[in-house]
Amino acid sequence: MNLSLSVRIAEAACKTKLNVPFRDLVQLAAELGYKAICMRASAGGIGTPREELLRMRSDVERAGLRVSMVTADSDVPLNNDHGPGSLKNITPSLDVAETLGCDLIRVCLKTESDIEHARRAADLAAARNIRLAHQCHTTTLFETVDRSLEVLGQIDRKNFGLIYEPANLMICGQSYGIDTLMKFQPHLMNVYVQNHRLDPAGPADLETWCLGVRRFYHIPIWEPGGVNFPEVIAALQQIGYDGCITIHQAYAELMGPREAAVETARYFRSLGGIV
Repeated sequence: MNLSLSVRIAEAACKTKLNVPFRDLVQLAAELGYKAICMRASAGGIGTPREELLRMRSDVERAGLRVSMVTADSDVPLNNDHGPGSLKNITPSLDVAETLGCDLIRVCLKTESDIEHARRAADLAAARNIRLAHQCHTTTLFETVDRSLEVLGQIDRKNFGLIYEPANLMICGQSYGIDTLMKFQPHLMNVYVQNHRLDPAGPADLETWCLGVRRFYHIPIWEPGGVNFPEVIAALQQIGYDGCITIHQAYAELMGPREAAVETARYFRSLGGIV
């Protein structure tokens, strides 16, 4: 397994822009031994001129990195009603991924009608050797383990898979250990990691369809009381996962991007099996 640094580590709360220059993030990732950058529209996406995307790709490759995944428009991470829109017109997202030299795009499904759009989008992506993946996420068709597997079966495309994200599963009261990963294994395309501590008095909240509003604290990945990451990494090793562990934490309210990137890499490497 190898570490990928998401630009979210330096993203503003609005999720549409970065607090630091993209080039600085690339250099930070390279300096700290990360292997890839996870791209979001806050840095570069469907609204970014192709020439600028090519410059970004050049910066990434000169640093000895690659782009591990693309979230090409801001509605997907905002998880709003427009989130599934890219499935209805996937070509701009495919163009972004291709320009950045990446073969994986994050997408969003919120209603039953999105399933047919996902099939068509996956077929168009397959023609360009690109994969699509959906994060385990609240208020989507991928909120719970069983529903995620059901929807993956309904889409039924080899190039459509899953981004395993234990914190969202925890918020939804779902098991996120080896039992879940064994079920997800055939569909697993990426791993996102972030950390929360559930608390009815917590300052942050997320709506879920399965359990209503859940309140929590954002906490550093290495802080106990949230996701059991030693268990997560051991389970990933047990199923033979050898892809990216993507640092997806929103750290803006906790600390600066350098400290976050340094300490998160140190913590995960201490768990073994990660380079």
